[in-house]
Amino acid sequence: QVQLVESGGGVVQAGGSLRLSCAASGRTSEIYFMGWFRRAPGKVREFVASITKYTSQTNYADSMGGRFTISRDNANNTVYLQMNSLKPEDTAVYYCAAGRYGSTLYNSREYDYWGQGTQVTVSS
Repeated sequence: QVQLVESGGGVVQAGGSLRLSCAASGRTSEIYFMGWFRRAPGKVREFVASITKYTSQTNYADSMGGRFTISRDNANNTVYLQMNSLKPEDTAVYYCAAGRYGSTLYNSREYDYWGQGTQVTVSS
């Protein structure tokens, strides 16, 4: 089993920045890739970004517009999501996820482990 704990959420004004962290523990050797998803009020969960463990290949949802950056620290089993130029529509619960096998890495069904989520609220 792998446990994921997110942190770094909060309230920020539009145009501001936040950095989310996701610390993985347990059988982390099983993980091949990690990602961030989000669920806004009244909407379905959507893919934000992913990163592979060994090659650091990244993938982003087009709708993020280049404002978000995913990175990793393998030594500490931590993945980060730097979010800049935040907009009110970025308000959501952000979830960290980890997977063992996958191809697209944007399909939530490819992820085996999920964190509890961290709330991000962007005020206008």
